[in-house]
Amino acid sequence: MSGKNKRPVLGEKGIYDVRGLGTPRVAILGLQHMFAMFGATILVPMLTGLDVSTTLLFAGLGTLLFHLITKGRVPAFLGSSFAFLGGYWAIAPMVDGAPNTELLPYACFGVACSGLLYLLLALLIKLFGAEKVMRFFPPIVTGPLIIAIGLTLSQTAIDNCSADWLIAVVAIALVVICNIWGRGMVKIVPIIIGVAGSYLLAAVLGRVDFTPVAQADWIGLPIHWDATVFSIFKDGDVSLMITAVITIMPLALATIVEHIGDISAISSTVDRNYIENPGLHRTLLGDGAATILASLFGAPANTTYGENTGVLSLTKVFDPMVIRLAAGFAILFSFSPKVATLIGCMPTATVGGVSLVLYGMISAVGVRNVVESRVDFSRSRNIIIAALILVLSIGIKYSAAGAIAFQVGELTISLSGLAVGALAGIILNAVLPDKDAQGRRK
Repeated sequence: MSGKNKRPVLGEKGIYDVRGLGTPRVAILGLQHMFAMFGATILVPMLTGLDVSTTLLFAGLGTLLFHLITKGRVPAFLGSSFAFLGGYWAIAPMVDGAPNTELLPYACFGVACSGLLYLLLALLIKLFGAEKVMRFFPPIVTGPLIIAIGLTLSQTAIDNCSADWLIAVVAIALVVICNIWGRGMVKIVPIIIGVAGSYLLAAVLGRVDFTPVAQADWIGLPIHWDATVFSIFKDGDVSLMITAVITIMPLALATIVEHIGDISAISSTVDRNYIENPGLHRTLLGDGAATILASLFGAPANTTYGENTGVLSLTKVFDPMVIRLAAGFAILFSFSPKVATLIGCMPTATVGGVSLVLYGMISAVGVRNVVESRVDFSRSRNIIIAALILVLSIGIKYSAAGAIAFQVGELTISLSGLAVGALAGIILNAVLPDKDAQGRRK
């Protein structure tokens, strides 16, 4: 890869081919994307007891598998899905704050089976066309849903910032200054500068404990056989496996809706219709296959990421090769517990500060989607649909007990606010009369 004879390919909205930037700069872009995804990716294993190194490995492998299936056209990074947290907690709850390593493989089995729903829907879309699905997702549904994705995540960013507002503000300031006033490479790597600058300040001020880094090994295998689903196939509890499937599999309906929202957001940001080319069936197939692969080996379910959209919107770098480099770095770091721990010691406030900007960018993409689609908010129908999507998505707090929940025997299946908001928007858009459209047909 050389920048001597090539120039980066610029479009109206950003950079679509980074090869002209040269190898060192492209590598930095890949590292930046991985750092932006890292905080949310490792949070799920921290909350459930799954292994961080395994999570990194299969976030990288899952992303590469997704790119293979989508013909390398969609600039999406796949990280840990939060939608399945309730499922993990129901099947393998923590015991006195410690991971329930005996039951975690059963939860992973349920998540792996949920990936089959992605494959089924991908097949139906391939057979009958994406139009039959996407007619339920017009801009009046996808726009507010994208806005809600950013706003729903915002509380997490604020909570993280609250751990140390000085460090968080430094991260935010560096990202904003570099992106607005920076030139050349500085302008397109504001995230990594924000992370490095605030992390360094925290270290200088003595606000980072590097003891776990000193204790960690330089090299280690990220896969642990006793934590994989294969470990329960021979002598496992069949009834518990069935319970895990019944409990966790329906949660995929929520993540499928969120996937469509994420792909719509990426399409809007990059100004490419990825639902049409390479096709929604391919993106769903890639997401489902990555989730099955990760879960079988004891990693969290993979999903397309809202943070990914935020990075694209902020940096204006849309080349999928950068995402694949980020995946490669994630795989590389998964084999070094010391490096993974060093990144894991990153101050919570640093992650919060960077996330605060990224989550805001996601919501801004949703606003732009509504504006560019010229959604008419003088019509009561559209106001009601948007209002309920926003209020339900943001107002319903996801938990194992859930505000919106269904009983399956003695277990509770709860839906995230985003899933409820999306379902409400889809149903209302289908049943509320569109008088203007009826008038035009006449």
